[in-house]
Amino acid sequence: DFTEMMRALGYPRLISLENFHTPNFMLVSEVLLWLVKRYEPQSDIPGDVETEQDRVFFIKAVAQFMATKAHIKLNTKKLYQADGYAVKELLKVTSVLYGAMSTQGGEPAPLPEEDSTKFKFDLGSKIADLKAARQLASEITSKGAVLYDLLGKEVELREARTESIARPLEINEAEKVMKIAINSILGEVQKTKDMLSNVALDEASLEAKIEKRKMELERSQKRLQTLQSVRPAFMDEYEKIEEQLQKQYSTYLEKFRNLTYMEQLLDEHRRAEQEMFE
Repeated sequence: DFTEMMRALGYPRLISLENFHTPNFMLVSEVLLWLVKRYEPQSDIPGDVETEQDRVFFIKAVAQFMATKAHIKLNTKKLYQADGYAVKELLKVTSVLYGAMSTQGGEPAPLPEEDSTKFKFDLGSKIADLKAARQLASEITSKGAVLYDLLGKEVELREARTESIARPLEINEAEKVMKIAINSILGEVQKTKDMLSNVALDEASLEAKIEKRKMELERSQKRLQTLQSVRPAFMDEYEKIEEQLQKQYSTYLEKFRNLTYMEQLLDEHRRAEQEMFE
């Protein structure tokens, strides 16, 4: 049983399977970190699990550590789910530690307080350094690959470089190359000037369009105000008819109430006659 094994290994808090009915990544990460430290107290796996990227990195680091150090293959997807399926993965590690403890026949040695405190505080402050170190390691690898390719071409380039250095410098050829370079730079400068002039023209065109749109907006607003101020045709006749309709409706309601009252009196009179007849 997972909870009994964790209790036997000396885990400081009680664990119940009810804690894993819903995803509980904080508890799973805490248990994983404790198991790693129990297996190797000098391990340097970061315990930061605040963001999704940190959680993925943490799960991968633990799985890699267990695969290389303990030869235990963990399912990272199930660990990331942090539910009942994660308990089965945690049971793989706890079974190994519990078996080792049973073989030795001794009590689990508690983690040194100094190492535990150092792990809790120093690692938290070194997370940024670890991320920077990973980035630098990838850059060093890529730069090393580029340097290896360049060194492979050194044999061919050495001959061309030696030949170029040994060849006497010709003034006419150097002047020709310089003129070509100057013309190229002047062409680029002219292109930049043309682009700047085009930007100025585009800016003027956009300002003209904006001014035109503003004038159209003002005309539309004036037209709207004019339409709102003009009284529609036949509005007077409509208001008179509406007033007459209101009066007719009031008369209808009064007659309807009177008719209902008279029908009620008629029903009561008929019931009274029926009772007298009976």
